[in-house]
Amino acid sequence: MSDLENSPFGAGHDHVFLGAGHEKNERKTWAVIALCSAMMLIEIVGGTLFGSLALVADGLHMSTHAGAMLIAAFAYTYARKHATDSRFVFGTGKLGDLAGFTSAIVLAMIALLIGYEAVSRFLSPVPIHFSEAIPLAVIGLLVNVASVWLLSGDHHGHSHGHGHSHGHDEHAHADEVMRVVAPSGAFAVSIFEDGVPAVFRITPETEGSRLEAAAISVTTIRSDGTRQSFAFADRGGYFESKEDIPEPHAFKALVALPDGQHEVEFEEHEHGHVDAHGTATRDHNIRSAYVHVMADAAVSVLAIIGLVLARAFGWLWMDPLAGVIGALVIANWSYGLMRDTGGILLDMNPDRRMVDSVRHVIEDNGDKVLDLHVWRLGPGHMSAVVSVTTTDTQRTPGFYHAALKRFKALSHLTVEVNPIPAA
Repeated sequence: MSDLENSPFGAGHDHVFLGAGHEKNERKTWAVIALCSAMMLIEIVGGTLFGSLALVADGLHMSTHAGAMLIAAFAYTYARKHATDSRFVFGTGKLGDLAGFTSAIVLAMIALLIGYEAVSRFLSPVPIHFSEAIPLAVIGLLVNVASVWLLSGDHHGHSHGHGHSHGHDEHAHADEVMRVVAPSGAFAVSIFEDGVPAVFRITPETEGSRLEAAAISVTTIRSDGTRQSFAFADRGGYFESKEDIPEPHAFKALVALPDGQHEVEFEEHEHGHVDAHGTATRDHNIRSAYVHVMADAAVSVLAIIGLVLARAFGWLWMDPLAGVIGALVIANWSYGLMRDTGGILLDMNPDRRMVDSVRHVIEDNGDKVLDLHVWRLGPGHMSAVVSVTTTDTQRTPGFYHAALKRFKALSHLTVEVNPIPAA
């Protein structure tokens, strides 16, 4: 058995599995805390001096907002300072997910409290001081907009990547799916690179189309005349090239089928690379902070709408109704955050395509995968444990480390090799 220390995989040797934007997101979170704390002090001091209970109440509300941000900030700081601590067997990359899960629970509690207060006001309406409440809601919204601006950019994106992809059709490039019509049927030829190295895929689009992988090949011709041929493997329902496609993905492709050769052309497009849900690379700690300020902003918007309508038309029920809607929105966001972070904490596999691709790379070399587990260690960092049987007694764990080096997000790899005598 071999671990990553014998392999040139990413940052695996020191087990540092923090996201690429860790320190930047840490600074953003502390900046939001400073903003909220300043606003909290201004409101509490101002409310005390001017005798405004509403100002004091909003200041105390802002303190809970800052407290929620502290969860994220402390998680960033602690994870960074203990990233190389050997007591953490797989590093501190998951601390952000733990903080996100905790924040999701806090959000759920806030949703319950808002819902309870709203229902109470439905049953027992209280007088509303519109002249103070509306300006306060507007100020709160402005602070939340500033906080959203400070935190924006990384809560739903990748922490790494080479920065290009396209819209997807069955996880391929929707604007780079070429169709070939041959006597044997119609076929979709696409470039697939959703979370894995780019490969060709050929998918039959007409029933009854029968092809053998050995009878298929693609030859790329680039602008400088460079040619490269790709062999294919049958993946059950589609055929996939055994070799990766080098960048850039702009070339003429000659698709060889049993009944002849067909020419298609692919062009490069500039977009941000994404995966199905971003779960493998998303920083859930900055996401939890972002959800907190978005939830607060949503409540502020709903409060302003409810207060304005209640003041203009005397609809006092609009204020608690806005509270109920806000509580439902926050509860929904809380559920999504809790589901995603909880799955990571329980080592659920966030990227089934990587599992399939790792299996294909090994078995295309003639070996057999006995056991394979892939899970997330931190934003943009995956780990895999694989047990392989092989008839080639010369293949060491290093052979498989080299074969799987193509997966940039696979930062930690453990391989068990079981040689068996050839028949």
